[in-house]
Formats: sequence, C-alpha cells, structure tokens
Amino acid sequence: MFRLASLALIVAALGLSACAADAAGRNQVAGEITVTEANASVARSSGHFGYGQDASEAEIAGWDIDIRPDGVGLPPGGATAEDGEMLYEDQCALCHGSFGEGVGRYPVLAGGEGTLTDERPEKTVGSYWPYASTVWDYIHRAMPFTQPESLSDQEVYALTAYVLYLNDLVEYDFELTQDNLASIEMPNKDGFFLDDRPDTNNVACMSNCKDPASIRITSSPPVTEAVEPEVADPGVAEASDGRSIYEQACALCHAAGVGDAPIPGDASAWAERISAGREALIASALGGKGLMPPKGGQVQLSDEDVAAAVDYILELTAN
Repeated sequence: MFRLASLALIVAALGLSACAADAAGRNQVAGEITVTEANASVARSSGHFGYGQDASEAEIAGWDIDIRPDGVGLPPGGATAEDGEMLYEDQCALCHGSFGEGVGRYPVLAGGEGTLTDERPEKTVGSYWPYASTVWDYIHRAMPFTQPESLSDQEVYALTAYVLYLNDLVEYDFELTQDNLASIEMPNKDGFFLDDRPDTNNVACMSNCKDPASIRITSSPPVTEAVEPEVADPGVAEASDGRSIYEQACALCHAAGVGDAPIPGDASAWAERISAGREALIASALGGKGLMPPKGGQVQLSDEDVAAAVDYILELTAN
C-alpha cells in the first residue's frame, strides 16, 4: 500500500511539473508531448487560437512568387521570341493554336485589338492585358495547364517573349529580360485604373423611405424573336465527330503523354489496351482510369461522343 501511495504521489508531481511551462517559453517534456510557448495553455491575445506556428522565411519565399506591374519580383534571366517558338509549339499550341488563335474552347492569345467595346469583345494578351509583367506571372504559376509551375524561369521568359511577338509587341529577335519586361507598353494599359472609392456603410432606411410602388426599372434586356430549332430527321442519326471530341477532351494529355497517357499511334503502348477490346476502352474512357477523370473531365459529353473519340484514337493507332 505504501509503495502504491508513493507511486501515485510521484506521478502527480510529474504531472504538475509538466504543466508548469514558464512564460519564457522553455520546453518541458511530459510523456511524449513537448510543452512549448506555442501549445501551452496560457492566456492569448484575441484572435490567437493556440495552434500553428509563425511561417519561416523559407516558407514565405515559397509562396511569394507574384510579379508586380513594375517588374518587382522577376527573377534574373532573358530570352527571345525565337527561343520560345518551338517551346510554344510543344507546350502551348495544342490548346492556344500555333498563332495564338485558340483551339476549341481554349483562350485566344493574340489579336482582338479594338474589340473591347464590341458586344462580344476578344480579350487577348494584346487587346486586354495592361501589363507585360503579368503575362510572365501567369505563365509561371499556371502553365502548362496539366503541369503548372513546371517551366524554368528561362522557359517562361522565352514563352512570354513569343506571346508578345504574336501580338506584334516585340520583334522576333528582341531579348526580353528582367530589366526591360516591365517597360513593354501594352495597348490597353490605360483601360485599367485604381479603384480608390471609399468603403460605404449603408444604413437601412427607417423613416421617410421611398415608396416601393414608385420604383421603376429604367432599363431592360433586348427582346429578340424566338427561332424555332430545326428538328432533325429521327431516322437519321448524326455521327459524332471523333476528331473534334478527341481534341477537346483527350489531346491535352494523350498527345503529349502527360501522366503516362498512351499517345495515339504508339502501337506498343496501346497493344494491351486494344487487346481488351473496344468496349473495355470505351468503359475506361467513360468511367475514368488512373489519372484520367471520367470522360476526360468533359462530363457534358454524351456516351456516343466519348465512343467516337475512342474510335478516332483506334484509327490513329491502326494507321
């Protein structure tokens, strides 16, 4: 009994000492839990929830990758449009077209000047973007679409120079660098302004309020005559365009082999898949397999569209 009582006293004493982490933040160990200033149960200022830790300089640097309009934040380097031409063909043309014209639903990069006041403006790098530095920033952090932040700084300079060249903003042999990128004058630089309007704290009307019956809508959407859609002959089934479906939903990964996606035409890569049969291939395309999402991520496609894309791939591989 004496031994048990003594043991209980010793355990209690250890527990009290483990909880007594001083305010100076010296570490004390209780079992496997290290009590520090960060996790000790002490009074905190409002807004502190007692967990986490301050970010280190290295952690902050990993997130601090934005480039300011004046070029601050750009890394050392430089390249010409000539340096970026083939890189653009390899990494960008599949979606944006060889001349920046856009493919399918992917964004157009070049042209569109003078269209911003049109009913359907063409917002491109040349017609819309206010700063050349943000072109570098966007390519760096978001492109290529399937592998963002995979490009080196030099490759980003080369692609930025080529996109600016497509918009007639730099010459083919102009070397775009850390020092001169921010000086490139974009056509729509005056189309943006700093919104310095003060915050507004509206107060609900409680007296002498406007009569709701007197409130009128002063504008209305244009009214157009409804057009009856053409009804297709039910006896004629329109075949899906396998090539266009492939380019829309499949080519982004399969054309370049992203994520080990088999490239159409590579007979060895498709041999085992083809041996499983057409229906198995269609089932994989519909339901997804490995890194490939269902229907290649284009869930709006019909099953017939997906089957047509599979047939197109089989045709490319067979030839």
